[in-house]
Amino acid sequence: MHTVSDRTRWIQLGLGLLVMMTISSPQYVWTLFVKPFQATTGASLAAVQVAFTMLIVLQTFFSPVQGWLIERFSAKAMIALGAALSGLGWVAASYTDTLWGLYATYGLLCGLGTGIVYVGVVGLMVRWFPERRGFAAGVVAAGYGMGAIATTFPITDMIAASGYRHTLLVFGAIMAVVGFVAALGLRTPKAGETPAIPADKVASAARDVAPAEMLRSPLFWLMFAMMAMMSTGGLMVVAQFAAFAKEFGVADAMVFGFAALPFALTFDRITNGLTRPFFGWVSDHVGRENTMAVAFALEAVAIGLLLMFRENAYAFALLSGVVFFAWGEIFSLFPSTLTDTFGTKHATTNYGFLYMAQGVGSLLGGPVAALIHDAVGSWVPVFGIAIVLDLVVAALAWFVLKPARRAYLGVPGPAVPEVATPLTARPAV
Repeated sequence: MHTVSDRTRWIQLGLGLLVMMTISSPQYVWTLFVKPFQATTGASLAAVQVAFTMLIVLQTFFSPVQGWLIERFSAKAMIALGAALSGLGWVAASYTDTLWGLYATYGLLCGLGTGIVYVGVVGLMVRWFPERRGFAAGVVAAGYGMGAIATTFPITDMIAASGYRHTLLVFGAIMAVVGFVAALGLRTPKAGETPAIPADKVASAARDVAPAEMLRSPLFWLMFAMMAMMSTGGLMVVAQFAAFAKEFGVADAMVFGFAALPFALTFDRITNGLTRPFFGWVSDHVGRENTMAVAFALEAVAIGLLLMFRENAYAFALLSGVVFFAWGEIFSLFPSTLTDTFGTKHATTNYGFLYMAQGVGSLLGGPVAALIHDAVGSWVPVFGIAIVLDLVVAALAWFVLKPARRAYLGVPGPAVPEVATPLTARPAV
């Protein structure tokens, strides 16, 4: 019989964090390579940006397949393969001269690689830390959100000194090797190596549910819709951040000795990373849905204040950090809630299906916001829609998801009877 080893679990969390940091740069420093790729390929900006779209689509919409492969084979081997593919995508992109070569390297290899790592590491951590799922998922998600902070300035300097090809080659090789080696230390927990979940804090599953059964549950689709709405609303603001900063006339204003826009972008990346373990930790103690309601309502308030004080550079920079702080926690709250509800055995594949909601948000958030702006000539309606989505999802978390999950899990308390159908009824925990 194995015993709980906190040292082993924290080592696993540290390795998962490191691997996630190695796959962060393809998404978060993409903007530094856009102009060089345009110059090399002779393609338009829109054509080059297709590579980035491929990265996001392959990372999100293929995540159920990636999750299934991880559970079908070895989590360690698949995550190591994903880390290697992500880094090698950069290495291969350093040699390409064509648009299709860019799609096949930066788009395809990096997209598949980052998707395998992301769902694989999150799936492992929610199994290693059943009593701290929100915190553990938040820590590794923060590694993905903040990992590029360590590489942004070195990559910028190397591009200026040695060119973008040399930069892609060097950093791609480093990320592939570091991610691959760190992934080799990962493994799934054995029976008895993890503690029990305190029932008084978080309602959790009494049995494991396979993906096919989960997809027949109204509860899963409620969570999917909520995550898609949060992703869409948040990305409507995130994707157009630089554009509306310039339109509001604050992009080049000085705050704390820095231009407002780059200061805000740096500050936002930090708060967007810190929120993931923070609200995950909070949810471990006060409940997932309670935390969702507070965090999502906080984002609505922050966006409203940002809109109200949009012409004040200091308010704009600081409130943008609050907006990102109240948004990024979806990447810790939703995977932990999903695993609490449908169990750990199929956690990776199940989260792969839920993570597709982020893909929906990425496809809707940016384009829809731009279309609305072009139609009305103002960013104000975009902010309004984001606020409404935040408030709707906060209300759903408190008034619908909370009682529905309690009914599904058989936990005493107010419930929504129609969700606990014979298909989804669960024994009490």
